[in-house]
Amino acid sequence: MHPLISIENLSVGYQNGSHSRCIIKNMNAKVGKGELVGIIGQNGIGKSTLLRTITRIQKPLTGKILINGKSVNQYSRNEFAHKLSFVSTDTLKLHHCTVRELVMYGRYPYTNWFGKITTEDISVVEEAIEMVGLESLSQRYVNEISDGERQRVMIARALAQDTDIIILDEPTAFLDMPNKFEVIHLLSDLARKKQKTILFSSHDLTIAMKVADKLWLILPDEFIDGSPEDLVLQHSISKIFHTTRLKFDSRKGEFNIRRKSIGTYSITGTGQSLLWTRKAMERLGYEIDGESNQLSGSPFLRKNEPLDTIFGNNQPNITFAIVIHESADKTTWELQMQNQTSNYSSLYDLCLAITTKMA
Repeated sequence: MHPLISIENLSVGYQNGSHSRCIIKNMNAKVGKGELVGIIGQNGIGKSTLLRTITRIQKPLTGKILINGKSVNQYSRNEFAHKLSFVSTDTLKLHHCTVRELVMYGRYPYTNWFGKITTEDISVVEEAIEMVGLESLSQRYVNEISDGERQRVMIARALAQDTDIIILDEPTAFLDMPNKFEVIHLLSDLARKKQKTILFSSHDLTIAMKVADKLWLILPDEFIDGSPEDLVLQHSISKIFHTTRLKFDSRKGEFNIRRKSIGTYSITGTGQSLLWTRKAMERLGYEIDGESNQLSGSPFLRKNEPLDTIFGNNQPNITFAIVIHESADKTTWELQMQNQTSNYSSLYDLCLAITTKMA
């Protein structure tokens, strides 16, 4: 596949007279048409600086950025505006501009010297508004809509610019969870259905991993790119959090807080009740005993097994045992602890009992 974007030995940072501060060194990467690339890294690692360099807002320290095999510096300003559109993190403060008018700004690279809007421009703008699902808000003022809606307006403006490449700096920042997924789903659709090449930076690795064709992982002394699954298998994802209290579980594809285990337990159950009971115990700081570590519900405990057998010499390290009982209309949790058995109708009550008994 011929790359649409090629980055060769790129170093980015800041130049102040004869002094320079390099943030990312000797980066090499390629992006094809229709690919969705998520740029991941900790705060201050250089994600925004990289995007600002690719978009020519600031100059690289060394190296090249090529679009269709041509250096970005060889494009005129208008030619570059036909190739690439940029959605920044800047907050818009527009009090007398409608959604439609803001999207129309994306057509300025195509207007004549007098900024005359043609029928074709209007058609492109209407299509962009429709693609982001804001038809009903097109006449609303930008300052009257929500943050999530405003972010979609900015994406619509980039679509109206009609470029092959769209670059977004933290498009889901400050959005609630539903709006985050709406925006990321929109970007995924644009890449798949419209063959737009999209680069976006994000702090939300979980969301990025669900949609990105490729991740650019920026570390203090390393740049890694590959599919999300490749980076998991290579144990690269964990490198982001090695100095924090977060850990990445490569089996589940999720993040957890590092906690020192305060005990082990065994469990019998099946399905969703078993899954979420295990999550609750993990939150409390308990590890599941290896012999009952199966989501299939292979029971470690038998229903009528005496407690002195459970907590006898055979299993000296088990702090407590849980048996989940499910019927058509309810679920209950049987807790076997300290040679006593008690039953609970919710995970909240079960957790409270364990915490109280172990205090």
